[in-house]
Amino acid sequence: MSRGISLLLVLAMCSFGALPDPVRPDPESRRTIAARDSVFIEELTWMEVRDALRAGKDTVIVATGGVEQNGPYLATGKHNIILRATTEAIARKLNALVAPIVAFVPEGDINPPSLHMKYPGTISVTEDTFVRLLTDICLSLHTHGFKNLVLIGDSGGNQAGMKIVADRLNAQWDGKSKAYFIPEYYDFDSVSKWLKDQGIVETFEGLHDDFAITAMMMSVDPESVRTEQRIAAGKFQINGINLAPQEKTIEWGKKIVEFRATATVTALRRLQSE
Repeated sequence: MSRGISLLLVLAMCSFGALPDPVRPDPESRRTIAARDSVFIEELTWMEVRDALRAGKDTVIVATGGVEQNGPYLATGKHNIILRATTEAIARKLNALVAPIVAFVPEGDINPPSLHMKYPGTISVTEDTFVRLLTDICLSLHTHGFKNLVLIGDSGGNQAGMKIVADRLNAQWDGKSKAYFIPEYYDFDSVSKWLKDQGIVETFEGLHDDFAITAMMMSVDPESVRTEQRIAAGKFQINGINLAPQEKTIEWGKKIVEFRATATVTALRRLQSE
């Protein structure tokens, strides 16, 4: 029996009440297995998300990354890779969930290309598209019961659009729900100062790359910074800092993630207390 015919039979049986409709199950269906311990909505079942909300987990992180040129050693999905670490760290501190990372953001004009769009692998959207997409994502989450939406952007070009979305949503909501744009998440000056205080002093080489970025990426996926290839080529360093042994750099990456997560949560708590 072909798959098409089987589906038709299932749908026909559903119409007669023999089986539940597979695309419209009862929203109150009971979850019969243990939930996965993950903060990422895309890794959870709809029942797990529903039950987390009902248990009071009504804060969600909406993070924007990007796909762009990042120098000769880093994967184009740099921002999205870093956000896998930072959003989880933030969510664990807030008892929150994380929406799927928004990978497509303004990276320059598409035609004729400007900024990062001059380099293959970059994907850009207009500011209008970005704002509309982000708005619909936030509204979807709000519809399902999330009351605190925390907006963070891992790239400079994302900041203005995220603030616009947060301001517009807050203007139309009743005050019982709130969108919080947290620019402190993207405060790399404070990260650099903190690293200098720890003895990490860089000499800029003119690459779209630095120690903090590389270390955070390595803490998620060493191959995303081409660790093995750079070691083989004698290029396992950045801005005058040796990245070997890689285990040490990975530990630095985890510390930087923790520093950024703490700064973000502190800024959010300050906003919530105003």
